[in-house]
Amino acid sequence: MPAPIHVAVTGAAGNIGYALVFRLASGEVFGPDQPVVLHLVEIPPVLKALDGVEMELDDCAFPTLAGVVKADSDHLEDGFADCNWVLCVGSIPRGKGMERGDLIRVNGPIFTSTGQAINNAAAKDVRVLVVGNPCNTNCLIAMHNAPDVPRDRWYAMTMLDQNRAQSQLAQKSGQPVSTVKNLAIWGNHSATQFPDFFHATINGKTAPEVIGDDAWLQGDFITTVQKRGAAVIEARGASSAASAANAAIDTVKAVRAKTPSGDCFSAAVCSDGSYGVDEGLMFGFPLSSDGQTCSIQQGLDHSAFAQEKINATLAELREERDTVKDLLPG
Repeated sequence: MPAPIHVAVTGAAGNIGYALVFRLASGEVFGPDQPVVLHLVEIPPVLKALDGVEMELDDCAFPTLAGVVKADSDHLEDGFADCNWVLCVGSIPRGKGMERGDLIRVNGPIFTSTGQAINNAAAKDVRVLVVGNPCNTNCLIAMHNAPDVPRDRWYAMTMLDQNRAQSQLAQKSGQPVSTVKNLAIWGNHSATQFPDFFHATINGKTAPEVIGDDAWLQGDFITTVQKRGAAVIEARGASSAASAANAAIDTVKAVRAKTPSGDCFSAAVCSDGSYGVDEGLMFGFPLSSDGQTCSIQQGLDHSAFAQEKINATLAELREERDTVKDLLPG
């Protein structure tokens, strides 16, 4: 069998982490013949719960699980040692009365130390997916604090938004979700994101042609996707967990697989200046992978409506970057 892949998950005993680690261990993501060593990281008060997660992993008897490493967040380098993937799930959630800017500042030091530990301890081929919100700017902070890790190895998760958008289009059109392709999320994982229905297809036809309801596409569709997280909290009294874990899994799979022709996947990556987005900003784009390297899909034209939405989410991310500019060395 090949050498194990080492995968770190921060916040591994939390709701998202709990929904994530068993799927990572099962062989679903990296293949039935690929051993995986899970590195589970948690804050010190939660380490007892992490013991329970390890017990359950043992009890699943996954043939692909080659070991478990546990570490507390005070010793991140131990947790990230030789890891090929780091999934940054843990972050401080927004408290009552907390503005988004406050949340960014609270999480800033966490992702400063996260980036430094990845830089110092992870494998040379490490890839990093940031799930914990505000994920675009958390990822930006971590990336700047890991100068030895190439910038094309960093991703902030917008796949949950893509999945939500695909589901909405499928339901509206009465078609299976598998028929919805090439739907990208532009910008921030926030209420300013733009789910790009203009370039999406349903059974090979453009989504606007199939849906036939521009008012819905430009109105309820966008706002439903943008506010879906809040709607889940309102309905179940807790934030998205299983769907967020599923989106993290989907992102890792998409990065590792060749993107089919006529399709894309969504993640925020370090901008190279494409589409007028500031170079170095973590921005959601339509991406393609050849199985090794991911690239931003080029040559897409935007309507005035779409460009206005993209400009709004770009402005928000610029503001977030400026809020944490003192945490961005280099």
